[in-house]
Amino acid sequence: MVRTVSELREIIGEAGELAKNKVISHLDENSRQFIKQSPFLVLSTMDQWGACDASPRGDHPGFVHIIDSNRLIIPERRGNKRLDSIQNILTQPAVGLLFIIPGMGETLRVNGQAYITKDKAYLEEMKVQGKAPVLGIGVEVNECFIHCGKAFKRSKLWEPEHWLKKEELPSAPKIMAAHANMQEVTEASIEKRLKEGYIHRLY
Repeated sequence: MVRTVSELREIIGEAGELAKNKVISHLDENSRQFIKQSPFLVLSTMDQWGACDASPRGDHPGFVHIIDSNRLIIPERRGNKRLDSIQNILTQPAVGLLFIIPGMGETLRVNGQAYITKDKAYLEEMKVQGKAPVLGIGVEVNECFIHCGKAFKRSKLWEPEHWLKKEELPSAPKIMAAHANMQEVTEASIEKRLKEGYIHRLY
C-alpha cells in the first residue's frame, strides 16, 4: 500500500502547470454556461464519521439554479425519503459536484460548502410541472474546474455501438429484491413500483 504523499509523488510525479492553475474559486461565465447546459450531476457527500456517499441528480438542462458567481441551488425532487445526502450535509457540509453534459467528455467539477434551504423565493424558480421542490441544496463554491474527458474516452460511454443490449443489462428489480431480502417484496412487485414511480412520482 502507498501510505505517504511523498511515496505517491515518487510513483506518479508532479502535476503540470496547467493542471495546477486551472482551478478558480467562483463560477465564471464559462462555468455558468456549462451548468445551464447540464441535465445531470453527481453529488458527493460525507457523514460525520467519514462514510462517503455519491448521489445522482438530474432534470432538464439548467435545472440547477445559479444565484450568483459563488452560490447555486440543487432542487431536492421527490425520492424514497432516505435523505442520505441531506442528512450528511447537516453534519458535514463539504460537498463535491460533477456536472455532466451528454455527448461531452469533459466534465465540470465544483467543490464547496453546502446547506439546506427552504426559501420559497428560490424554490419557486425551480418549478417543474407546476410543482416546486420542498427543499433545495445550496452550495457556496470554493473550487471550480474542468476535468478532462479521458474517462469517457476509455469507457466509450457516449458511443451507442458499445452499449449492452437491453436484454443484457442488469436487472434493478432483481438486485433490489435480493438486497432487501424481505419475504413480501418480490422482483415483480419492485418492477411494478418502479414503473409507477417513474410515471407518477417524478415531481
